[in-house]
Amino acid sequence: MRLAFQKLGLAKDEFKDNGNWPRQLYVREARRMISDYVMSEKNCRRVEVIDDSVGMGAYNMDSHHIQRFVTKEGFVRNEGDVEVGSKPYPVSYRSLRPKASECTNLLVPVCMSASHIAYGSIRMEPVFMVLGQSAATAAGLAIEGNTSVQAIDVGALKERLLASGQMLDFVTTTPAAGTGRGTGKTKLAGIIVDDNEATIKGFETTGSTSAGFVGDGYRHDGNAEKGAMTARFTPALAAAGSYRVAVSYSINANRATNVPVKIHHANGETKAIVNQKLKPSDGLFHVVGTFEFAAGKDSWVEIGNAGTDGYVIVDAVQWLPIKR
Repeated sequence: MRLAFQKLGLAKDEFKDNGNWPRQLYVREARRMISDYVMSEKNCRRVEVIDDSVGMGAYNMDSHHIQRFVTKEGFVRNEGDVEVGSKPYPVSYRSLRPKASECTNLLVPVCMSASHIAYGSIRMEPVFMVLGQSAATAAGLAIEGNTSVQAIDVGALKERLLASGQMLDFVTTTPAAGTGRGTGKTKLAGIIVDDNEATIKGFETTGSTSAGFVGDGYRHDGNAEKGAMTARFTPALAAAGSYRVAVSYSINANRATNVPVKIHHANGETKAIVNQKLKPSDGLFHVVGTFEFAAGKDSWVEIGNAGTDGYVIVDAVQWLPIKR
């Protein structure tokens, strides 16, 4: 690959007066400010939504490879790559201005107050343009009011930004950050428990890249820490009876073929194995069986990653009542 790219050389039509070399390095990420509010992964996932928005970000939280290395088993691995999905989210005004005790006449729309993972999403040029416009508007309000950037009326700032066409937030009606690949629970029959309602141990990585999932996305184990992760889905069943149990997952060539599933029902516990490389047997869901359940929250379905041979996906579980 190095030899192939070395043949390209520098762009002959650029920087002609400098030997075709750019005069500046592209600095992806460097030192950033720490203000009263630090944007973090919680914001990018909309787990925490701020109320002093001055614009929006939407890109994945990503960080590039550091190096490639060969394992003891002879496999080539990428080290350092992070690709975590996010949803369109508002950016806090407090993350653009310093603490009042440190500086009162500065706004920082680029080297702003954000964690490493959140900055991997915010650092996009369109977001910098949005935050630059918002910072300029805030500076104008501070000058007009003869006050500091910390003391301006944030409500007035938001009004002025909205009047100028700035998008401060929205709630998407299409799941999965507008990809259109997710299916909302209200469109599905039976009782649905999504991954964000499950009791999770591990499975911290979320995704929405592969189509065919419920809600905003799914979780996976990163094909690591086998035997250490479980996701337990507990329904609130209004009535006792027979229910068809089915699990949802998005298929891909890297999925595990032997995902263990436990079903705790009125007559005990049943174990099943699901091949997540295969398309679910009933469209969005793969049926694992029909069982008797008591009313209430005594039953559950648990998906684990013990002994699995690929990525394990946890998305949603469906209890569909069977009429007799």
